[in-house]
Amino acid sequence: MTGRGGLLGWYVPTGRIRRSEWWVRYVLLIALLGLMASAVDAQWFPGTFPRFEDREGALDVADVLWFFPDQGGPVTAVVALALVVPNVAGLVTRLHDRDHSAWWLLWLLLGPLGVLVLFVTAGLLGTQPQPNRYGPPPR
Repeated sequence: MTGRGGLLGWYVPTGRIRRSEWWVRYVLLIALLGLMASAVDAQWFPGTFPRFEDREGALDVADVLWFFPDQGGPVTAVVALALVVPNVAGLVTRLHDRDHSAWWLLWLLLGPLGVLVLFVTAGLLGTQPQPNRYGPPPR
């Protein structure tokens, strides 16, 4: 990854990132933070968190895995809002690695087809080994 280092470099990356780095540093980390926020909401704010069964005090696996910010509690909402920027910025730097601009995010307007195009492009296709308009290949 080129550009700034540290937390700011993670929050707003620049340049290009490899596929493996995107999966580990963005997809996996953001998913884990979302799951932790969901678990906190399920425990601390049970009235605002959807439950699948009406068992008092019981926490099912399905309850923890239910991560939809519009239906979660306050912790889920704050975490989802805080992670919008690194989520989009990480995807854009991954697109830059494939020599695509951020305009490729407009694929999301096509619903599931657009999500599939971006998933294949960012998540499955490898790094271009040559320099492109977004910089040299990541180390």
